[in-house]
Amino acid sequence: MAETAYPIGRTALLCVDPYNDFLAEDGKMWPALSEVSRAVDLHANLAKVRAAAREAGHPIFILPHHRHRAGDFEGWAHLTPFQAAAHEHQMFAEGSKGGTFYEGFGPDHGDIVVKEHWGASSFANTDLDVQLRQRGISHVIFIGAIANTCTEASARYASELGYHVTLVRDATAAFFPEALHAAHDINGPTYAHAIRTAAEVVTALAGESAT
Repeated sequence: MAETAYPIGRTALLCVDPYNDFLAEDGKMWPALSEVSRAVDLHANLAKVRAAAREAGHPIFILPHHRHRAGDFEGWAHLTPFQAAAHEHQMFAEGSKGGTFYEGFGPDHGDIVVKEHWGASSFANTDLDVQLRQRGISHVIFIGAIANTCTEASARYASELGYHVTLVRDATAAFFPEALHAAHDINGPTYAHAIRTAAEVVTALAGESAT
């Protein structure tokens, strides 16, 4: 895959669902994500990419999943399996620790928090596309969880909308190593313009900021 430049003023870092329920050791989904997260050194790589994007002057967008509220899906005809499970277990419950952002990965320094997504895609029924376009963004770098659900769905949608899409192999996680492999080595190459490691992204961002 060809080298990718990340132009100043046209690049944004998109952080998907940085909730305690995913990232904290007492989070509801941490037991399912912990093996892969530790294997890829998730927390350290998330922090490195965020710091590099901020140092380079690229805006950071937080893409949060819908926070559980009582009565959320009353009258809904077609819940996805993930929505049904999230509702049953009160994932990211409003007002709970699990539904707050993991320390160090929430909004800071003017970061943009877009509207919560109800399904997997952070673009569907949110303001993400208009927020990006109003800022002249053409290149988006995705980090966060989960690799083969919300991150993949959001990144696919971004590609369909004409954005240049970068996936970061070790700044995301999944329930199983096979799911992470599928996201980056089977599905990713069909739509993403670049699939890089956190170290490669950090180097590329540092190079762009120095030019």
